[in-house]
Amino acid sequence: MDQKIITLYDEYTHSQLNRKDFMKKLALLAGGTAMAMTILPLLENNYAAAASFTSDEIIVENITYPGVDGEMKAVLAKPKTNKKLGCVLVIHENRGLNPHIIDITKRVAAEGFIALGVDALSPLGGTPADEDKGRELIGKLDPEKNLQNYLKGLEYLRNRKDANGKVACMGFCWGGGMASKLAVNDPKLQAAVAYYGAQASAAEVSKIKASLMLHYGGLDERINAGIPAYEKALKENDKDYKIYIYDGVNHAFNNNTSPTRYNEVAAKLAWSRTMGLFKNKLATLSR
Repeated sequence: MDQKIITLYDEYTHSQLNRKDFMKKLALLAGGTAMAMTILPLLENNYAAAASFTSDEIIVENITYPGVDGEMKAVLAKPKTNKKLGCVLVIHENRGLNPHIIDITKRVAAEGFIALGVDALSPLGGTPADEDKGRELIGKLDPEKNLQNYLKGLEYLRNRKDANGKVACMGFCWGGGMASKLAVNDPKLQAAVAYYGAQASAAEVSKIKASLMLHYGGLDERINAGIPAYEKALKENDKDYKIYIYDGVNHAFNNNTSPTRYNEVAAKLAWSRTMGLFKNKLATLSR
């Protein structure tokens, strides 16, 4: 597919560009309205087409934990074991806690961790089925309260009786930016992994104690523009970090429900690297 079309869709899903104007621009790039309507399903997430993850070795349940202004909804997945395990908080994209992120939460659990996929939209009633509505609601979240709700999620994991006290986070797109914010604001965090997410400001880097792993798509010009300043600050502050840029792949390359942007090779490599970091940082008992 023409890269200009993929870039346009990225603009639509990450800016104030409304659907009407997006469709007009898409029709111009596609060569007509009929072709635009044919292309649209290839751009949008298709949860039915992507195989959902299942495993007999994990337990999955819906839970809540106390947030700033009420209960936060989340999906908890964990291995069937009596061992105390390290924990991973999974942070969704700007659509909310959708089937793709729930799948990722299950996959993390199957790797041997307690995984918590938090619904950031809980204060607004939870994630809607309509993704456009989800993106709209994300923009209505109070940034400070949202940050505190995620910090409370990390504490919830640390305090679980079946956990070993060590916690990491991983986030995608909007959630990648939140993973960086958690690294800045939680000095007890063991590791933070950001997939194609906005970087923390250079002025805040000195606060980071966690090990960082940052995954970027080589074609993702919007997000990648922030890499040089971020890496400069990480180096100057002697932080433990790794940056991986996957050539020739787009923003959201890990999302297997997005057929035009998903890249299986890059996704599998990034996943392997991420799980390697978690197994290194979360395995040792701390209590």
